Amino acid sequence: MQRVEEIVKPHSVTSTEKLPVSVIVAARNEEKNLPHCLESLRDMGEVYVIDSESTDATPEIARSFGAKLVQFRYRGGWPKKRQWAIDNLPLEYDWIFLVDADEALTPELEEEIRQAVSDPNINGCYISLRMYFLGRLLRHGGAGFWKLSLFRRGKGGFECRLKDQDSSMADMEIHEHVVVEGTTARLKHPLAHRNVESLSRYIRKHDEYSNWEAKVWVEGEANGQLAPSFFGTQAQRRRWLKSKFLGLPGAPLWFFLFKYLFGLGFLDGVPGLIYCGFQAVQVFHVKSKIYELRRVKGEEPALPSQRNQR
Repeated sequence: MQRVEEIVKPHSVTSTEKLPVSVIVAARNEEKNLPHCLESLRDMGEVYVIDSESTDATPEIARSFGAKLVQFRYRGGWPKKRQWAIDNLPLEYDWIFLVDADEALTPELEEEIRQAVSDPNINGCYISLRMYFLGRLLRHGGAGFWKLSLFRRGKGGFECRLKDQDSSMADMEIHEHVVVEGTTARLKHPLAHRNVESLSRYIRKHDEYSNWEAKVWVEGEANGQLAPSFFGTQAQRRRWLKSKFLGLPGAPLWFFLFKYLFGLGFLDGVPGLIYCGFQAVQVFHVKSKIYELRRVKGEEPALPSQRNQR
């Protein structure tokens, strides 16, 4: 089972400007990204770094910024990293802010969050990502998206799309989304998201992601609360779009053309080309692993479009 291995108390804080927000930062071997992330979170009420037994300087960096360090050991199943943290940590504040180690808060977004958490009429906030890939801000190709990453404690949590998971499918939520009870809002200012430390690491991480996506297709969704829908939220539209492309012959090629040409990914130069190319390769990996899983199970391999969608 997952468990708290250590919590490092932060230095005492006397500032009255601290935001009444509990931040959960998911990390694993993030020594290059974590300092920028934690520096941007200095005005948050408390910051937890949920580390997956990093072998680099991630724990020491977390301590140096006064974050509360928690070691997370994944043994499969559900919940995974961030939902486990939401369920088990002794969070001090009524608002939870989910941040990845390669993301950073801007002063403009911080001020907007300060206003949002004082509004009694909303229970959650969508925040967009400004994605930097290979040193360039991506403006096209579907690189930008919204995440419901700020919400009241007790009012939100991750949907569970697959209960039967293991460590080959990453130890934190991949394309599960937070679902919030009640009214939500969209904040205007984005989080800065520096997506790539190195292409080798990007490829390794997305290999785990494709394991998870293929298993979702083959096993079906256990309790997904966001069904694919063209007329739904952005997350539902993206899920609907991916389901349609996965069912097409030559899906990786069509997906690349959609993102690079029709999505104007070519306007982002070489980083845009590489990003769209990797997205198409991901589709190829998912389709291949769907075939592999069905073959191992002794089923007649079939295109994703031939199974009932949920």
